[in-house]
Amino acid sequence: QVQLVESGGGLVQAGGSLRLSCAASGRTFTNTDMGWFRQAPGKEREFVASIRWTTGYTYYADSAKGRFTVSRDNAKNTVYLQMNSLKPEDTAIYYCAAKRTVTSTWDSWGQGTQVTVSS
Repeated sequence: QVQLVESGGGLVQAGGSLRLSCAASGRTFTNTDMGWFRQAPGKEREFVASIRWTTGYTYYADSAKGRFTVSRDNAKNTVYLQMNSLKPEDTAIYYCAAKRTVTSTWDSWGQGTQVTVSS
C-alpha cells in the first residue's frame, strides 16, 4: 500500500483559491493512479479528479472541470489539487487516494483535509 498525507485545507471565501497537497510514500508509483475525492456532511464520498503517475493523464468530475487542476511532482512524490473559483458547495473533507492503474479499487487513502468555503 501507499501512505498518503494531505495538507493545504482551510477556510476561504467564495471565489477564492486553495491548493491541496498529497505526499505519497511506500512504494514506487509506476502504473499508479492518484485521485482526489471529497465528502460533504450528510453526503457520500465523490470523485473529484485523478492523475496517472507515469503519463500525467488527468480526469475530472464535471463539478471540477474548468476550476480545479490536478498535477504531480515526481521528484517530491507529491500530488496537488489546485482549486480556483471556489463555491460554498465545494465545502467538504478532501481525501487523496491511490490505486494500481490496472484495477478499479482505490485501496490507499489519506486522512483527509477540511476545506470550508464561506459565502
